[in-house]
Amino acid sequence: MARRKRRPLVPESRGALDQLKNQVMANQGYHVDRKNPDAVKYEIAGEAGVPLKQGYNGTLTSKQAGTVGGKIGGSMVKELIRMAQERMKEQ
Repeated sequence: MARRKRRPLVPESRGALDQLKNQVMANQGYHVDRKNPDAVKYEIAGEAGVPLKQGYNGTLTSKQAGTVGGKIGGSMVKELIRMAQERMKEQ
């Protein structure tokens, strides 16, 4: 079974989410391809020793997939929290 591409609740936010991902991962020293924001996950997978490849990855364990996705998503959430805290200080 092929994995469906995850879609944000508000489809118009896709561009802003990709920009955030690029910014956060570039700040952490990863190579960022602005035309293909998902490319950074292969760099992270390589560092972690996870055999992630384009296409079907059904043989990955949950732990392996979480290692890659958690690094990206966790970093994005931390940045969003930091931004919200700054805005709250300004008000």
